[in-house]
Amino acid sequence: MEFNHTLGLLAVALFLGLLIGVERGWKYRSLKDGSRIAGLRTYGLIALLGAVAVMLSEQAGAYLIGVIFSGLCVALTASYFVNHNQKNISLTSLISALLAFSYGALVMQGYVTEASAMAVITTVLLSLKGELHRWLWLLEKKELWAALELLIISVVVLPILPDQAMGPWNALNPYEIWWMVVLIAAISFMGYFAMKIAGARKGIMLTALFAGLVSSTALTLQFSRMGRESREACPLLAAGILFACGTMFPRILLVAGVINPNLIHLLVWPVLVASLTIYLPAFWFWYQGNQSVAEDIAPPSSPLSLTSALGFGVLLAAILLLSSALQDILGEAGILILAAVSGVADVDPINLSLSGMSRDGLAESTAVLGIIIAAAVNSVLKGGMAGAIGGREVAVRATFPLVLSAVLALLTIVFI
Repeated sequence: MEFNHTLGLLAVALFLGLLIGVERGWKYRSLKDGSRIAGLRTYGLIALLGAVAVMLSEQAGAYLIGVIFSGLCVALTASYFVNHNQKNISLTSLISALLAFSYGALVMQGYVTEASAMAVITTVLLSLKGELHRWLWLLEKKELWAALELLIISVVVLPILPDQAMGPWNALNPYEIWWMVVLIAAISFMGYFAMKIAGARKGIMLTALFAGLVSSTALTLQFSRMGRESREACPLLAAGILFACGTMFPRILLVAGVINPNLIHLLVWPVLVASLTIYLPAFWFWYQGNQSVAEDIAPPSSPLSLTSALGFGVLLAAILLLSSALQDILGEAGILILAAVSGVADVDPINLSLSGMSRDGLAESTAVLGIIIAAAVNSVLKGGMAGAIGGREVAVRATFPLVLSAVLALLTIVFI
């Protein structure tokens, strides 16, 4: 190592130790000197020790790092047992000191960015002790299990699935299908906690936007029932329905653009027209609604709808097979028929299917037309649902914009 470069690395190692020491020293600043395992200066020196150990090991052998690390462990453990009667002594400080040594050693081995990032994360975690413990007390058992289920399907199952086309017409990719199951489950999980933390009373708009990510159809049903029971809240509820349903069109553009960026220039205009047709009256009805909802809207009963996510995966696989089969038998006409039928249930599966097929030979104009047809059918269905369940007040405010957005989106894709 060059002299100046070595000094720079030593300075970084010292800084990372001091960074952790600042948090530890500030937290236990009220204690007397000598009653802590380590303070500001000690953490800096421990990180510097890790750096020096690496330098010495270049001549004496790598085993020297282990010897020095073991000696540090013995010294820290002895200090811990000597001071165990102090109520503020914990294993956290001991582990933090060992990490400081490790970060100093990593810096001298060239992992400057990685060590710096981990030192910052360590400091943040140490400072969030109160918040993390409070969140843990507020966590319900069903929420913990939901988090574990999400980790199982994403971290355990997803990596072992084959990432290749298989099955009839080579239409199925297990990895991509399961990835969408994970995505839908994650959206449901995040939407649940967003609604639980923010609270529905802080705004129907916020609730509708989050619910729109999970299920705009479910929110349409719920708000429509509330509209029939509470006429004075109809403007706010209709605005909520429109906000939730309106998220479908930007999501269509985002998903299709990620899978095949060439579709963006064809989709952007019908998506923009449909979005404006829905969002403009939504903001107007929101402005009109000057009364709050009489009853809080509770978050979903389950944080993670794994059954719905798996059902989505099955539906996606079926649509992929049908899309390939209909294209092979009927050509492009079969694709459009399937798009209209799929829109009754959900738009995302047919959007994913057609966007992927447009990369493999399907005409981009046909894929875009099929996606817009599915979105139009879905909007008309939710509009009819809102009017039938919510009554005239909801129908006038929510049904008309949703149906109009479907018509204008189709006209835009035909004439542009």
